[in-house]
Amino acid sequence: MARAPIGLRIKERRKASGVTQAALAQKLEISASYLNLIENGKRPIGGGLLVRIARELGTDLESLDGAAERQLVGQLSEIATDPVVQGIGPQAGQSLAPNAMDLVGRHPDWARAVVALHRAFNDRDRLASALSDRLNQDPFLNEAVHRMLGQVAAIRSASEILDDADDLSPDETDKFHGMLAKESADLTNVTRSIASFFDKSEAQSLSTTPAEEVDAFIEAKRNYFETLETGAEALRAEIGIRRGLTESRLVEHLKARFDVDVAFSESPIVDEGGFLRRMRFDRDAGCLFIASEAAGAARRFRIARLACELNMSDAIQTQIKLAPGLKSDPSRVRAMRALASYAAAALLMPYQAFLEDAKSLRYDLQLLARRYAVSFEQAAHRLTSLRRPSAEGVPFGFMRVDPSGFVGKRLALPDLPLPRYGGACPLWAIYRAAQRPGEILRQLVEFPAGGRFLFIARAQERGSGSYDRTRHTISIMLACDAIHAEQLVYGDGLAVAARAAPEFVGQSCRLCARSGCPARQEELLVG
Repeated sequence: MARAPIGLRIKERRKASGVTQAALAQKLEISASYLNLIENGKRPIGGGLLVRIARELGTDLESLDGAAERQLVGQLSEIATDPVVQGIGPQAGQSLAPNAMDLVGRHPDWARAVVALHRAFNDRDRLASALSDRLNQDPFLNEAVHRMLGQVAAIRSASEILDDADDLSPDETDKFHGMLAKESADLTNVTRSIASFFDKSEAQSLSTTPAEEVDAFIEAKRNYFETLETGAEALRAEIGIRRGLTESRLVEHLKARFDVDVAFSESPIVDEGGFLRRMRFDRDAGCLFIASEAAGAARRFRIARLACELNMSDAIQTQIKLAPGLKSDPSRVRAMRALASYAAAALLMPYQAFLEDAKSLRYDLQLLARRYAVSFEQAAHRLTSLRRPSAEGVPFGFMRVDPSGFVGKRLALPDLPLPRYGGACPLWAIYRAAQRPGEILRQLVEFPAGGRFLFIARAQERGSGSYDRTRHTISIMLACDAIHAEQLVYGDGLAVAARAAPEFVGQSCRLCARSGCPARQEELLVG
């Protein structure tokens, strides 16, 4: 995907605001000539300077760096993979990307309308499919229909007897009237249960799921929440967390401030839905139950998350209330968990110290995880949040998949869209890592449009497990632009600057133009 013309956006916004180049440069404390180079695309810009420009021009960061437009282009590209629209649009051999970018650039409102219409279509299609499955496959409905037919037949038979028989005694007449009343009542109950059956969650099936709404919310914030960072720093100081005493101090704090206990359980922990869990907070009992098999890093993180949930509830709720894209209760609940986890990471891995260690250790995830007593995944995810304008780390994307290929968590980069539906390119290191659990894999890749990225992937088991219990394995991956590879220990020996030979990959088979790829699983569905 082409990079957003940030300089042009700055120039257009500056002129629309009636600000001269010299005046803006003076406020930014840079030379007018340097600002001129930026506006003409001859100097790169990012980090703190871009934030200051957005502030001075009275606009948001996303409108300058083109994040919203890139997201819209990605959504249009995904729509193009829908078989319903095949044969409409570009001729064979042409790339859809320029057409999508042209539509977004020239008519952004129409582009958003296309996305909204496609989502509405998916809503109706999913609902129709769900109802069709229920009509054709659900045993409850099949049984209910047969019960209805039996009750209708019984009512009809009793009615005919009462209508045709002239020699019924009063007792017999009362008996048949009783049968009519009973069968009618049973028929009413069955019809009510069927009505309730069709009022279940399928009617609320939306193409924009709670997970997608939360992903969009976090990406719009660049996975950085200053108020939560500040709150976590204050809480860390209050609790007196120090290396080696983290868990004990957290447990003491929960008991002293909220009268909440932490208890370890040898028996399985079952939640309200009947599912087995390694940890569960029982609010009524005032106790966080943790399975004895839970790994130390996971245990500490869950205790920290509970401390943040209880101490920083107002700050978290404020962030959620300010997010119009979180439209449903499930999405708001999911966002609350995500922000509590963000705060817990900030509590265990304080921003400035973690950033300095990340740079000095050259982003070595194993060393960072060991230094902060966290898991590999927790350290990797924390790296994606180092986006403070005045002190940024390397910009990372993040992806987590289970053995089925389901994407459980995603954080895209501006020029690296991650799959929303289905799997990504089968050549990505994240899938290869699943075959080699515990091993860190690095991969220098190049996409059809020429973009180069460094992937760092690892598969790991969650929880210790046991012989008679299913083991859960996940694969996680960090991704960054190849220009940052020299800052990472994982970039050593790749000679990125010397144009080392990368592995040629795509976003997914449906969007990848590499027709001769031996790993292709599906035909290209965009012209």
